[in-house]
Amino acid sequence: MELNNYEVIIGLEIHCQLKTNSKLFCSCPAEFEKEPNINVCPICLGFPGVLPVLNKKAVELALKLALALNCEINKKSTFARKHYFYPDLPKGYQITQYKEPLAYNGYLLIDNKKIRIRRVHLEEDSGKLIHTANETLVDFNRAGVPLVEIVTEPDFRSPKEVVSFIEELKAILIYLDISDADMEKGNLRCEPNISLRYNNYPSERREIKNLNSLKNVYQALEYEIGYQKSLLEKGKKVERATLLWNEKEKRTEIMRAKEEEEDYRYFPEPDLPPLIIREEDILKIKEEIKELPKERKERLIREYNIKEEFAEIIIRDKNLCDYYENLMKLVKDKNLATNWLINEVLRILNEKNIKINDFPLKMEEFSYFLNLLSDNKLPMGNIKKIFYELVEKKITIKDLATLLPEKKEDWDRVIFEVLEKEKEVVEKYKKGKKGVIGYLIGQVVKKLEGKADPRKVKEKIIKILEED
Repeated sequence: MELNNYEVIIGLEIHCQLKTNSKLFCSCPAEFEKEPNINVCPICLGFPGVLPVLNKKAVELALKLALALNCEINKKSTFARKHYFYPDLPKGYQITQYKEPLAYNGYLLIDNKKIRIRRVHLEEDSGKLIHTANETLVDFNRAGVPLVEIVTEPDFRSPKEVVSFIEELKAILIYLDISDADMEKGNLRCEPNISLRYNNYPSERREIKNLNSLKNVYQALEYEIGYQKSLLEKGKKVERATLLWNEKEKRTEIMRAKEEEEDYRYFPEPDLPPLIIREEDILKIKEEIKELPKERKERLIREYNIKEEFAEIIIRDKNLCDYYENLMKLVKDKNLATNWLINEVLRILNEKNIKINDFPLKMEEFSYFLNLLSDNKLPMGNIKKIFYELVEKKITIKDLATLLPEKKEDWDRVIFEVLEKEKEVVEKYKKGKKGVIGYLIGQVVKKLEGKADPRKVKEKIIKILEED
């Protein structure tokens, strides 16, 4: 059976590490990339008789995100114990929010499509398993690190929409300065659930755990959609399951049968009182929220008259956006500077796999170069070569003075020398083969060692030949 007119249904659960100094319920440092099991205490290790104390900073950061995602805030939210047995969960349960989350009923617009946010809540992270050839070790440094979980409604209809949502969410997290949102470092982990609906009947949904890059998210969703489609076409049933993404073999694998909520045996956390959010707390956090990515993009387009696609590229990286706006204050030709940043600087950053803060050319040097360029004080024929030599430190910014174009009388002399030597080519031009002028321009620029603007050389040659 060929499966036509089916619809892809995807929902997301995203775990994001909050940028706090200490863990969610104790004073241990939240840094987990240290020597194993050094940032631990009786509370995050779940010793009997200890009492958790909620990290106020984590609440403020989660609240800030909830407001940026247009959520309604629960004035009274509560914590629960979520039970499951796993070696990296020292207490045997995870403290999370369940029936009464911090926030709910929000949304995020992606390409003018509203993606509904079901809930935003706080919870603690588990530890980390380290597998060696002969044994499995446990590092509890990460146990208790504060996470905010964002749960969406199943509003996505393609992997592309999912990737766009995560990109937008990452940008918001970074602009709010509440998380590094680095997927490769585990700051942001995505768990999509996927099902296919056909004849108005949805198949069983399957969840893929802990995807840690946009590439993996896209590839895993593409694979799982194709897999479920092939099962349904064969008349087989899609089994509910929790999956892992095998990055090497590019396919999903069953991790375990999907648990239901009752499997987790949720019950209220007895050691933590309800979390009360006052109206003045919400107003204070709202005042702290500055310009978000979408607003900044609209302002860049309006203020610098740049293309929407350029603004989209620039705002995705907050540091790049800050760099761009500072550069605009130093340059004369803003369109020229924008084009060089998008086309040349970003290409170099990609080639070197570095960020804008590590770009070898200082902003003052780059702006000086751009201003010389806009004033036509650099030889146009060699301009990219000069720029790359500046970046590679083969020449310095002071050397630019020696690269200024030759004097006009030198141009005239060289042009006449070339026309005298290339009489046959000149004759072809006069008989109508106008394309040969490129050859003459090349000879002149070559003799001037690139210190000439080919456009102006062309104008001069045409003027001489037309008047002859």
